[in-house]
Amino acid sequence: MSFENLAVVTRGGIHTITIKRPAKLNALNRQTLQELYGAIIDASGDDKVRVIVITGYGDKAFVAGADIGEIRDQSPVEARSFSQFGQNLMSMIQSLDKPVIAAINGFALGGGMELALACHLRIASDTARLGLPEIKLGIMPGFGGTQRLLRLVGTTLALEMTLSGEPITAQRAHQLGLVNQVVAADELEAAISSMAKPLVKAAPEAVRGILQAIMQGADINLEAGLALETARFALCCATEDMKEGTSAFLEKRTAEFKGR
Repeated sequence: MSFENLAVVTRGGIHTITIKRPAKLNALNRQTLQELYGAIIDASGDDKVRVIVITGYGDKAFVAGADIGEIRDQSPVEARSFSQFGQNLMSMIQSLDKPVIAAINGFALGGGMELALACHLRIASDTARLGLPEIKLGIMPGFGGTQRLLRLVGTTLALEMTLSGEPITAQRAHQLGLVNQVVAADELEAAISSMAKPLVKAAPEAVRGILQAIMQGADINLEAGLALETARFALCCATEDMKEGTSAFLEKRTAEFKGR
């Protein structure tokens, strides 16, 4: 696919999607959401892609939010459709069976924070700011932000962040468990690479099983989660990669997984 608001490149199994609307600080309008949906679909069906990285163009913003100009002129019916499309996109990202890493290189506000929350892993530059400031516009998060933030930080902090609308620093986000790492801005690309490369080499069925067990397990009871874990464990044990991994361990060598 060709994109107007995205730049897409794959190198060594790492598929990087860069949201590119610098004049709008990479804000998410309808077209960008649709392009991002298509880019994710493409990557999810490409066997050469093992890890997906989502970032923003430039050094100011990951995604500064949804496009306020579009939101202001929407009817309630259009707003409902916009919210549902955004939620569907975020849910699709969260449910992917390939790891998705957010490289948060600046402001991640509103829809930008919601996009980051939908990713499986998050690394932020030390200049990043994260928040859900929708209340200051007379609205509320609409792409799943209330629900994912609640599940990550709990009721008290989720209410504080959404009712105040104030962004937090990357360092505070790390303390709250919202991001995995905080690095200097000029080290962000290297940090993403260090996180992604081992995942590229990992056994795909093991990666898929872990993602499903944890991402789905968070929303089901313990008994159902344990049953899911057992089922995915059994699938791993049916692969050639399991034989290779266990043999490599016993033979004290590095495993070479083939995705079979």
